[in-house]
Amino acid sequence: MGMIKEFKEFAMKGNVVDLAIGVIIGGAFGKIISSLIDDIITPLLLKPALDAANLKNIGELTIFGSVKYGSFLSAVINFIIIAFVLFMIIKGMNASKKKEEAAPIVAPEPSAQEKLLMEIRDALKK
Repeated sequence: MGMIKEFKEFAMKGNVVDLAIGVIIGGAFGKIISSLIDDIITPLLLKPALDAANLKNIGELTIFGSVKYGSFLSAVINFIIIAFVLFMIIKGMNASKKKEEAAPIVAPEPSAQEKLLMEIRDALKK
């Protein structure tokens, strides 16, 4: 029974649960980003280039008749777009954190009772 109890304690630690939630949210966020890239940004950027090459899909690009480099090129473009989008998100988050940190913390004015106690303390020192 001790091993089951120990496993339960391990599995229910805050860090393990937080990590599981992070992985699930990360997977959902990954699907959102993939859809944004595949369905919105890539078609908008590549539509003129594909039309000029008389292609409907970037994966159809070939060299020497049989080497399909279009899929690789698509993966590189997706990586660059995803990296840029994530950079902009992190930059925005950092800018909002700096604004929060920039607000100076003003110490509250001591109350009348605290002022009186400080006067008594100072008088006793003398």
